[in-house]
Amino acid sequence: MKPNVLFVLLISTWGCEDKDTLYKAYEDIEDGQWFVENKFDFQFEIKDTTQTYNLYYLVRNAQQYPYYNLYLDRVMRGPDGKVVFSRLDEMYLSDEVTGKPRGSGLGDLFDHKFVFQRNYHFAKPGKYSISIAQSMRQNPLPFVLGVGLSIEKTPAAAQP
Repeated sequence: MKPNVLFVLLISTWGCEDKDTLYKAYEDIEDGQWFVENKFDFQFEIKDTTQTYNLYYLVRNAQQYPYYNLYLDRVMRGPDGKVVFSRLDEMYLSDEVTGKPRGSGLGDLFDHKFVFQRNYHFAKPGKYSISIAQSMRQNPLPFVLGVGLSIEKTPAAAQP
């Protein structure tokens, strides 16, 4: 491949980044065994407090995951270190009746994006953190390969 063509491809790939994504991070889970004590902390900075955001969990699992659902605990701390919110959420990784996997898949791997906060307004600028832990009865929880967080600007048409 000619160097000029490679350069153009590289520049066009950078241009595809989503301008509305403020923060996106993903952590692999070692050996696909998620222990209860393994919490993932995601830190991000909010500068624009006039903007609203949608907050998403990102989850990757193998088809062999033994349950149709997944319970996650999340805790968000504000710039002052105080808890802004704490909650237990349930996500459906497959259909409860048929067992058919949900999400986008390639082979036996499935990626999911679950909204957990819509049109969220951060009260103060500064550094925030969100901690995510699994809250299932099985420890370790098998076939969960990764977890992440995405914070995206709410489209102007969808803002309250």
